Amino acid sequence: MANIRIGLGSEFNLKDQKLGLGTDNPQTKLDIAGSIRGIDFKVTGVSSFTAYEGFLRADHQISENTTLSFDQGPTASLSGEIIVGTGVTVTVGLGTTVKDVTRAGGSEIECLKVYNTFTPPSGGTNQRPYAPKPGELYYNYDFKTIEFHDGYGWRQVDNTTRSGRAVFAGGYTPTSGAAGSYASVMDYVNISTKGNAVNFGEMHAGTYAAPFGFSSATRGVFGGGYKNTSSTADNNDVAYITIASQGNTIDFGNLNSTKNWGKSAHASSTRGIVMGGFGSTDDIDYVETATTGNFLDFGNLTAAGFGAAGMGSPTRALAVGAGQGSGGDHIDSLTISSLGNAVEFGKMDAASGLYSSGGSNSVRGLFNKVRSESTRVQSLIIASFGSVEEFGNLTSTLSNSNYPGGNGNDASQTTLLFAGGANTANAINTIETITITTAGNATDFGDLTTKRGYMGACSDSHGGLGGF
Repeated sequence: MANIRIGLGSEFNLKDQKLGLGTDNPQTKLDIAGSIRGIDFKVTGVSSFTAYEGFLRADHQISENTTLSFDQGPTASLSGEIIVGTGVTVTVGLGTTVKDVTRAGGSEIECLKVYNTFTPPSGGTNQRPYAPKPGELYYNYDFKTIEFHDGYGWRQVDNTTRSGRAVFAGGYTPTSGAAGSYASVMDYVNISTKGNAVNFGEMHAGTYAAPFGFSSATRGVFGGGYKNTSSTADNNDVAYITIASQGNTIDFGNLNSTKNWGKSAHASSTRGIVMGGFGSTDDIDYVETATTGNFLDFGNLTAAGFGAAGMGSPTRALAVGAGQGSGGDHIDSLTISSLGNAVEFGKMDAASGLYSSGGSNSVRGLFNKVRSESTRVQSLIIASFGSVEEFGNLTSTLSNSNYPGGNGNDASQTTLLFAGGANTANAINTIETITITTAGNATDFGDLTTKRGYMGACSDSHGGLGGF
């Protein structure tokens, strides 16, 4: 029998004293040695119990704000689930260990079910958790987005507050019997809302055609192309914009390659990749988008080429259809986070892939073969190596935002835009929209501010930024 028994319905109140159960030397206000069983047992404040078995019941709620801290000793742990009631805040202390399993939000709780809100650890980029485990969440003050660790690096969870803005930069308008005109204008549209483009600003380095374009969720980068006179006048300049605002470009740095027009491009949330270029180059260069400075060598394509459509996922970049002369049918793939040479992804069909235009969400890439002025749109699955499939058609045979640069990424997670276009004698200002997730034809979106092709393009919500 118990040495001390409290009758049913009676209360036992002890204030500012230590109480020991199973121990003659209590260390805390309530020190229990051994196991404990209770019904409707309420714990408030800081607790160091080795097991919260009672919380396995879905109808057992934590009814008061509390802190769970388990750093008092090496054997302290938490087993099972924690069910947090509506309107209640539970703070999980850093260093909390639960059976050495995958951590949730900076602790190692096996399963945390939150019926109201859960706030992950937060801080700047340099304060990210040390040695994170796959699936760990973190709010990054620098990028203003939630990140998760995939086992290799930190990835941004798609930021639903993005504007969904696409920007088209530079370009060329042919003139019959003359050299034609080169553009410095930048236009923008909101991808989710059909309508005509609005002037964004001017490219600071002057007028040029066939630049590349890539972007993070906040910054767009344009560079390369050729200026004013001919396709032999390579442009080495690179400039950037803040996508959410309007204004002229600002100097970023210089390219590493000397063959700088007709490059394809893609970007993850942090790194931009440019590939190929007119004049038989297989160069791949890269830069960290949030910085400024010159591009660095990444590796090489499987073959020299230009005019490919650039697209990809948060981890993989593709150059679709790069070639020389009559064109090429190869599709190259590379891992964005590493350095090294590209590998062959697959083959296009027999028709020339040179001067392709396209983009992607995180799963599927779409492209149009501009060389033959075809309306045909094809697709591929980015995560798998293989062939392309038929998808639908454009309304105009001149519609292509990136002719011949193939810069892509003027897309959201659901929608891809094809804008403008030019051949040797004519140009158009048409913008078309196509749904990436389901096969079908493009429809009219609106118009650019001027008729032109040979543009660079980017957006703040393309496939390289994730999407969840």
